[in-house]
Order: sequence, then C-alpha cells, then structure tokens
Amino acid sequence: MSGVHLELIRDPSRHFPQVAEPDSVRSAKVWFCKYTNLAPLAELRNLEELVIAHFPDESFEFLGRLEKLRFLSVMHMPMICDLAPLAELTQLTSLSLSTLPSWDASRKTTTIKSLEPLVAIPVLAHLELFGICPPDKSLVPLEGCKDLRTARVSQYPRAETNRFYAGTKVGDRFNPEPSFS
Repeated sequence: MSGVHLELIRDPSRHFPQVAEPDSVRSAKVWFCKYTNLAPLAELRNLEELVIAHFPDESFEFLGRLEKLRFLSVMHMPMICDLAPLAELTQLTSLSLSTLPSWDASRKTTTIKSLEPLVAIPVLAHLELFGICPPDKSLVPLEGCKDLRTARVSQYPRAETNRFYAGTKVGDRFNPEPSFS
C-alpha cells in the first residue's frame, strides 16, 4: 500500500482537522482525540486502513462510504448499537471492534442489535469482538461468514465460543496488524 498516512493522536480540538489532499490518504489512525464526530473521515475516499480509539458518533453510517476500506479497528464505541452500516464495506477483510481494556477486565460490554450485518461483508477473513455482544450473546450469525478464517471474542459464554470454534474452521487467533503499525 502506497500513499499518505494520517495520524491524529490525543488532539484536544473539538473539530476534525481539514485534510489538504484527502484522496492521497490510504491509512489513518485517530487515537483518543476530543473530536465531537468523525464524519469527516468519509472524505478520505481512498482509505484502506483505519484505526480509531474512541468513536464519539452514534452510527457507523459514514464509515459505510469508505468503499476501499480493507482494515478497520475501533476501540471504545459506547454509543454504537447497530453494525448494519458496516455491511457496505465490501472490501473489508479485517475487523476489530472492542471496548476499552478496562471495560473488558470489569466485564462491561457494548450491546449491539445483531452480528447479522457482518455476514454481508463478502471477504471478511479476520474478526475480533472484545466486549461487543448482541443481547443473546450468540455467535451463530458468524457461521454465515464464508471467508472467515480467524475470530477472537470476549464476554461470550465459554460454551458458545467452544461450540462456534468446534463447528467451524475458524481459528481462535488475533487479527493481523495494520501495515502502518
């Protein structure tokens, strides 16, 4: 992957900065910034890899417009309850969604409506769900992800994770790292 990497770390500004040449950005890291929303990321139309720590928005809708996105990692998304917009990311091969590590340690979760939208991502191969659970805490919908090779989850019942791994060819391994890490 060639192109520009955008890195925004602990920016105290409330507004996402203007990006001079948005079409040149291929990867981005937005790490614990104080932005009130991340919707301007949708202007980075050629973005292939995105890592976010603290997602302030109530919806992933604008991320669904990032048609070239292959790698997405979002940590701490307390306002998100619907993964449906992610189904638009047809090039996505690696997805990691997680609560803060302190939440995971205290067994606090973010409740989402369903894992079903992930089935619509045709090339999803690697998945991490740390503390991101539907109300029934079932992994059954993921059995419809035909290209899924690895998955790592937390805060699901042990019997459910054992059933999932035993009934699929999915490996219990962490996702690959982004190319810029």
